[in-house]
Amino acid sequence: MWVIVGGVVAIILGVLGLINWWSLFLKALAALVPFILIVGGVLATIIGISTVKEKAEEKRQEAEVLGESSEKDKS
Repeated sequence: MWVIVGGVVAIILGVLGLINWWSLFLKALAALVPFILIVGGVLATIIGISTVKEKAEEKRQEAEVLGESSEKDKS
């Protein structure tokens, strides 16, 4: 029960804070957007590079397996 009351109080205080400090909220939001874009871009680049490396390793392993099986067939 106290959690619900605390949540309602937090919502009311948050709304009052946004009303009183709307311009500061917009400035903070404007400051955060470029930072979030930079961090998101770095993470996306790291994930992309990791994926490309994994696919290259899978192809390399597949080529080795195919090479070994074709050598066994020739023997």
